[in-house]
Amino acid sequence: MKLRCLIIDDEFLARQRLLNLLKSFENIWVIGECKNGEEAIEKINIKEPDLIFLDIQMPDIDGFTLYSKLQKKPYVIFTTAYDTYAINAFKINAVDYLLKPFDEERLSIAIDRILRIQRTNRASQLEEKIKQLIKNTTQVSSSFITQITLSQRGRNILIPVDDIIYFKSDGNYIKLITNEKSHLYRMTLNNLQTKLDPNQFLRIHRAIILNKFHIRRCIYTNNNVYRFELKNGIEILSSRSFSSQIAVYLSTNLF
Repeated sequence: MKLRCLIIDDEFLARQRLLNLLKSFENIWVIGECKNGEEAIEKINIKEPDLIFLDIQMPDIDGFTLYSKLQKKPYVIFTTAYDTYAINAFKINAVDYLLKPFDEERLSIAIDRILRIQRTNRASQLEEKIKQLIKNTTQVSSSFITQITLSQRGRNILIPVDDIIYFKSDGNYIKLITNEKSHLYRMTLNNLQTKLDPNQFLRIHRAIILNKFHIRRCIYTNNNVYRFELKNGIEILSSRSFSSQIAVYLSTNLF
């Protein structure tokens, strides 16, 4: 990806020389030239370059004042005939400070430096995006229950929802069906559904919610009814009223 840059210098010959030097760098795309500070501020705010080559001594505004006025600050490489401003340049995090007349070799060092900085920043930004994505996913997932607590004979039993093959409504209770046994849990199926992760659980009937991880196969029978074969060998028929939800599930799952 090319760096979009502006050349800012009040001397025409200095701009032309830098422009010619930059032609040999494939990573650099010169999007404009500016002969004074006021013009530069306007173009920078409009074009938002990634990088500016900035002269320091200009008749209307000096380079430091110009940079301080920018709303969005690009990377900056100062180009000047004076070495007395170097400390101030690096105080504002300039990428480099080129003393005129500089050659292609010295310019190449500055370009390599800016490209390394850009790669590092992009890697850092990508890392932050990944961290934020993980954080957001974790926050969403944490809003759903991961286990159900049952009270039996005065003690609590924790059942991970991953172990539950399906839930079945049973009056004011719900049957939790696992490979080992079934348990009764006092709650309505409608209420429970709001607490389950829809990426993991699928309601196929007014009375049944399946754990997708335990589905082996789904076969269309007829009249918008599907037969679900579970990994423990149980077969369950869906109801027509839930056919649309099942169709969405089947569109992303192949059996």
